[in-house]
Amino acid sequence: MFGVVPKVIWNKINPGDDKNLCTWAMRCLLVVEGNRKILIDCGMGNKQSEKFFGYYEPSGADTVESSLKNHGYTSNDITDVFLTHLHFDHCGGAIKYDEDKKLVLSFPNATYWSNKKHWDWAVNPNARERASFLKENILPIQESGHLKFINDGEEIMTGFSAKFVYGHTEAMMLPHINVNGKTVVYMADLVPSAGHLPLPYVMAYDVRPLVTLIEKENFIKEAAAKDQILFFEHDPKNEACSVELSEGKVKVKEVVSVAAL
Repeated sequence: MFGVVPKVIWNKINPGDDKNLCTWAMRCLLVVEGNRKILIDCGMGNKQSEKFFGYYEPSGADTVESSLKNHGYTSNDITDVFLTHLHFDHCGGAIKYDEDKKLVLSFPNATYWSNKKHWDWAVNPNARERASFLKENILPIQESGHLKFINDGEEIMTGFSAKFVYGHTEAMMLPHINVNGKTVVYMADLVPSAGHLPLPYVMAYDVRPLVTLIEKENFIKEAAAKDQILFFEHDPKNEACSVELSEGKVKVKEVVSVAAL
């Protein structure tokens, strides 16, 4: 998760166990505006094999369904599912098995959002990413007729747009959401946790790590200048934060709860 950074350094941020496994979150975000209920990413789901899950040792009782229920919603209420990218830990929950073991939409009334560049990249995977692009997570979305593509910088509703980045994977989308005058940026896997704010902390999963460096630097400078809120999908402790630059280094300015904005 920290690429070339030595374990003696990153282990202070998120200690690994005897298998070098760390604890990470799969934090989705629900955006409610009028009749729209937009779910950003949806975790890995539960339809993969026991062997598959054994590689990652998922823990905890939280699910997208239980979290929605805690806020008074069900999967049927979701109008949009915005998938930052199609790696299994971000889109696996988009598709489930029904009672007849058929693959169906987990959110049957929703439009599913991706983009043409990333979709083509995912359905024709390279050898390095093939294990993360699982056809059972992806193809049923298109077959359902619920798939729509967005362009770089385009809005799917007023105050909700996305910028594309290319370091982690081809054309990953970072939602920018206006919340009471503040911009919340869902960082997906560009900056998966607060521990990844320092520029050299780039995941080994990234297909273009030097591009990630440039994209991170640009995003962090913009976030600091505009006082944006960075929302972390994988940070086990910090939901979101604002950042500042001090003596050329990026620092957490304030830890933020998005629900409190």
